Amino acid sequence: SLPLLCFRSSLIFGLLLLAPFTQPSTITQPNFVLLLADDLGIGDVGCYGNDTIRTPNIDRLAKEGVKLTQHIAAAPLCTPSRAAFLTGRYPLRSGMDAINDYRVIFWNAGSGGLPPNETTFAKILQHQGYSTGLIGKWHQGVNCESRNDHCHHPLKHGFDYFYGMPFTLISDCQPTETPEMDRAFRRKLWLSTQMIGLITLTAVLGRLTGLIPVHWKTLTCLAGFSLLFFISWFSSYGFVRYWNCIMMRNHGITEQPMVTGRTTSLILRESISFIERNKHKPFLLFLSFLHSHTPLLTTEKFLGRSSHGLYGDNVEEMDWMVGQVLDAIDKEGLKDTTLVYFASDHGGWLERQEGERQLGGWNGIYKGGKAMGGWEGGIRVPGIFRWPGVLPAGTVIDEPTSLMDIYPTVVHLAGGAVPQDRVIDGRDLLPLLRGAAAHSEHEFLFHYCGVHLHAVRWHQKDTGAVWKAHYVTPIFSPPGAGACYDRGFCPCFGEGVTHHEPPLLFELSQDPSEAKPLSADTEPLFDTVIRKIGRAIEEHRSTLTPVPEQLSVSNVVWKPWLQPCCGTFPFCWCDKEGDN
Repeated sequence: SLPLLCFRSSLIFGLLLLAPFTQPSTITQPNFVLLLADDLGIGDVGCYGNDTIRTPNIDRLAKEGVKLTQHIAAAPLCTPSRAAFLTGRYPLRSGMDAINDYRVIFWNAGSGGLPPNETTFAKILQHQGYSTGLIGKWHQGVNCESRNDHCHHPLKHGFDYFYGMPFTLISDCQPTETPEMDRAFRRKLWLSTQMIGLITLTAVLGRLTGLIPVHWKTLTCLAGFSLLFFISWFSSYGFVRYWNCIMMRNHGITEQPMVTGRTTSLILRESISFIERNKHKPFLLFLSFLHSHTPLLTTEKFLGRSSHGLYGDNVEEMDWMVGQVLDAIDKEGLKDTTLVYFASDHGGWLERQEGERQLGGWNGIYKGGKAMGGWEGGIRVPGIFRWPGVLPAGTVIDEPTSLMDIYPTVVHLAGGAVPQDRVIDGRDLLPLLRGAAAHSEHEFLFHYCGVHLHAVRWHQKDTGAVWKAHYVTPIFSPPGAGACYDRGFCPCFGEGVTHHEPPLLFELSQDPSEAKPLSADTEPLFDTVIRKIGRAIEEHRSTLTPVPEQLSVSNVVWKPWLQPCCGTFPFCWCDKEGDN
């Protein structure tokens, strides 16, 4: 009949109208704005319990979206954690975790970096028609064999546009700060140079006074050796600011060395400009903050504003930058079509101090910090998603999740497929974020320090227990201090760690601070849990295949022929932003 036909037509029309609102993730390709802080501790953010550092914009993201309370970095340092984030894979699968004490990329002129055969989420989104941009820190290498091959560069890894630092911010970039890079090794080199110089001078004086019978030929060789030794290390370490502290736009260098006073405003300007340029097509913006890494570049407007010194000022400025980016999204009418994500690459750096000044972050109730692969403080980070109308606002999820999960989540939402020819360790988070799934897909997460397995977490889904077994832990110095203040970094292996047999076991849902290790006497399930985790380790190790070590000594050393240079090497200097 006619009324029934009209009713059916109206119903079909109504369902068609409703479809985009009920399942927008399957109808449209959202924009992605991925915000990654540098060295920010989970205890530094208001919505994670900090009531003295003001982070209203990050807190607003959590209020309007989903907050993860057990969001885990795949590594406790910049280079390996970011490699895992970009590839969805544990960093040792790509050779981006350390076999030695060089645990990150040390020079723009090293030959190690994210291998060209790794497929980042940016590369897949590029193929899906997205405009892809990286603004800020890279720290995944630049060149392989020549100064301009750019084999590790962001543009080789799926980004259409790059503006920022190919390296990482370090105190050496700020002329007024105490040098940070390889500080202890540099002291040894200075001392060795002085000793060799003293021996040479003594021999020369002895020859002139006749007290030491030595040939002039020998003295010439000794003097030549002294000079060569000095040049061999000072040519790199003496010019760290020129070699590492550079800014690039795509393949071109814009500042060498960078002018730190304008860096924050340029990064913010570039981020907003990228959104404005690409508002009419799907885009991916990866804003990789230089905040809150030392030397804590902070503009005058924010200096002295927080109650936590320069570090607090820097975090509050980063929060303001987050707000400016969110405002730009709103202004362009993109709020409902943009998935925004905020996280930190790993925990706060507890040992980073200059005299009485604390220059590193705080990890709240969690033990340990940056560089510690096992303890929660090194790897548990803020994790916030916002997508209005799709993700339920004000949700808190306490399931184990990983920074590696961004990879499959973003790829699937963009309509792409994750590579089938390699192991992807991340899991699609959308069902969990939308409330369609009660549990994370991660049963086990493996916590590495370099290539050394320090701990494993097992999420026992039927009981809700989160067991964590520590096989190796760093020895804190001084004892009981909670960090390695005497070293500046906790090591992964050697005399600075303790091996545990049986492993230390904690139940994180009852003891998130990892303060009370369980034993076979106190925990009836102790042996069962340790056996279950042991089998998971064997299974995990069976999936690992040998790959070239990107952070080997030969790959991390400074190679002058690989040095990005604005000019004719070694006369590398330019300021194209100033010229503009």
